Amino acid sequence: MTKIVVAGAAGRMGSRIMRAVLDTDGLELAGAFERSDHPDLGRDAGLAAGLGEVGLTLASGLEAVIEAGDVIIDFTTPGATMNNLETAAGAGKAMIVGTTGFSAEQRQRIEALAGTTRLVVAPNMSVGVNLLFKIVGDVARILGPGYDVEIVEAHHRFKKDAPSGTAVRLAEVVAEALDRRIGECGVYGRQGLVGERTAREIGVLAVRAGDIVGEHTVMYGGIGERIEITHRAHSRDTFTMGAVRAAAWVVGQKPGLYDMQDVLGLR
Repeated sequence: MTKIVVAGAAGRMGSRIMRAVLDTDGLELAGAFERSDHPDLGRDAGLAAGLGEVGLTLASGLEAVIEAGDVIIDFTTPGATMNNLETAAGAGKAMIVGTTGFSAEQRQRIEALAGTTRLVVAPNMSVGVNLLFKIVGDVARILGPGYDVEIVEAHHRFKKDAPSGTAVRLAEVVAEALDRRIGECGVYGRQGLVGERTAREIGVLAVRAGDIVGEHTVMYGGIGERIEITHRAHSRDTFTMGAVRAAAWVVGQKPGLYDMQDVLGLR
């Protein structure tokens, strides 16, 4: 039985992750925690998350519950996740990270921490999106440089980072397939008299509206035709199912940095 600790357990994603853990054979909900000023600290974690009693107290910080679990699942914020990663690595605990919006320096620190423990870090835990990561590069490579690539992502009004981590990764995959550097060819939104589109740029546009769970479209525009590949998430449960799948997988791995392509055997 793999014991799971959930970060941000009373939040939108945390509550769904707890439910997924409770519903998955071979996994046990061993701990749940929130930030130190959360109003529900000390309550039953299930009641705080709207799930009913689970027999675990909502703890203040990872340190209070880390010894109870084998794997921590974290979909919080970059700053909180980095603190939790430091704690998990120090204790030799595995961690599943679905947080997005990390800085370059934070990414470097994540890579360093992976030398001491097992980390699965992915901008999107959905099985379908990770299949998308697999195929968009193949399509770009086959079509070649004669097709313009544009990426459009749409999310709910509450999302804090833009473009989404998923859109960023899609752009990176396409750039790699076309032998380009996304830092040099990425164009994030357009406004004003921007001039003719260059042949090498990869456009990324972010849309924020209502309660959209997550939509990503990769458009390949040629002269006389257009190909579009779209993934739409109808529920956040698609992310939680991927996260618990990763948690069950990572316990058997050697220390290192992994992503959902590794979990799903898509490499």
